[in-house]
Amino acid sequence: MTAQIQLADILESYADAFGPRRAVVAGDDERTYAQLDERATRLAHHLAAEGVVSGDHVAVHARNCVEWIESFYACFKISAVPINVNYRYVETELRYLYEDSDSVAVIVAPEFVPAVEGIADALPEQKTRLVIGEDYDSAIAAASPERDFHERSGDDRYLVYTGGTTGMPKGVVWRQEDLVLGAMNAYRRGAPIPDIETLTAEAAAADPVVLMTMGPFMHGGSQWAMGCAHLVGGTYVMYCEPRFDAEKVLEIAAHAGVQRLSLTGDAMGKPLAERLLDDSAPPVNLPELAGIGNGAAPLTPGVRDLFRKALPGLPISDGYGASEIGSAGHGSGHGSDGAPRFTVGPDTTVLTEDLEQADVGVVGLLARSGHVPIEYYKDPDKTAATFPTIDGRRWVVPGDFARREDDGTISLLGRGSGSINSGGEKIFPEEVESALMQHRDVDDVAVVGTPHDRWGQQVTALVRTRRPTLSADDLRATCKEHLADYKAPKTVLFVEEVPRTNVGKVDYKAVRDLAVALIEDRAESPG
Repeated sequence: MTAQIQLADILESYADAFGPRRAVVAGDDERTYAQLDERATRLAHHLAAEGVVSGDHVAVHARNCVEWIESFYACFKISAVPINVNYRYVETELRYLYEDSDSVAVIVAPEFVPAVEGIADALPEQKTRLVIGEDYDSAIAAASPERDFHERSGDDRYLVYTGGTTGMPKGVVWRQEDLVLGAMNAYRRGAPIPDIETLTAEAAAADPVVLMTMGPFMHGGSQWAMGCAHLVGGTYVMYCEPRFDAEKVLEIAAHAGVQRLSLTGDAMGKPLAERLLDDSAPPVNLPELAGIGNGAAPLTPGVRDLFRKALPGLPISDGYGASEIGSAGHGSGHGSDGAPRFTVGPDTTVLTEDLEQADVGVVGLLARSGHVPIEYYKDPDKTAATFPTIDGRRWVVPGDFARREDDGTISLLGRGSGSINSGGEKIFPEEVESALMQHRDVDDVAVVGTPHDRWGQQVTALVRTRRPTLSADDLRATCKEHLADYKAPKTVLFVEEVPRTNVGKVDYKAVRDLAVALIEDRAESPG
């Protein structure tokens, strides 16, 4: 029997058991478990005094900073729900998110106050706005440090808006108990939690892991990574620089004694590996580093090989997860077709489109049961489609195509909504991207389907290369070494930058728009 698990309960128990242990390193700011707990307690009291009650939504509109983490836990102390606001959004997107989330309070960094004021009419029920800085610090100093909150529950809600690249984000709603066990339990290998007292004793006795991520905390992946570190009593190192800088990442990792470095695909992995291999730059000393993890976007075999050369013998692991599915598997390499393979637990499988168990070798839809979300916020139609109940058991089927293999692993082929239908053949962008990245002169790549009169869609690749003389034929030849020839790109477009989101994922909508525009320009150019 699992205990009633709630993140604020865990933080308080840990603060009492090993308060002086480091919980967070965020730029120049550090918090022990005791400090993080006290500041979150004071902030929770401030929010409550301003009228925020159980179940209310509190928007957090800021770049990575220690206040984001304090706000995260403060909301849970009063059973409120932090809402992740993408600080890169423009007015239309912000208006949608604030209106859709029903946020009644806003914790905002000073630079984003004008953006919030510009959509004030989208916040008719706003109870309070707290600006990070002097106002925030004064509010915490004036509030009570007493933990005199109402009883909390594993049924308390957590909501994360997806970082989707094909439309407006969707709010994914979890029970906190399912969140902890389904998305934040990776370092405990999914082990059950009999009660918080046992969990606390286990964490107190553990050698604290020091984990660093580079992605923005406004995305679920970084929040869950912190949860994984905190669940085992470890230290979470938050990257707070405004832009990704490989040199700065390694400097912070060395200073903080990072043991686990978490990447988000080649966009971060490749420059890091290349810096480690750069003999002309000062040597990098990472004596505590014991492993590299990767999530959110694939780490291709070529980049993995660079890390093996730079850090011989260091374990490199991929994790598969998503806002709708939690942490569902860990990497076990790539198949001959270039598709990443994952070892999964008994609650993860592949279903046919009729929601029947798919046979080994048959392409179907990835599915997970057990500790999964309960719904999309305010969207019953999408909830019914994505979270079906099969034979009395609740599942999540987020739309990722996959295939069960003979050895029990699952090959992840890509998101169905992004698949390319060329002449009746279904092609997944990720498999083509993985094959093209095998070419040593390819720096970055994204693949989409663009309109074609004969085939309906054609495979089109946007490529950033380090060698100006690289040809489209060279790339097609590389692709055909790893995939069937019909999957090779019909059109190759060389670009200075491949559009990506701020967490390193390919921005497929922006890629498709750019590809179509470049193809049209080609057609209109004389000669």
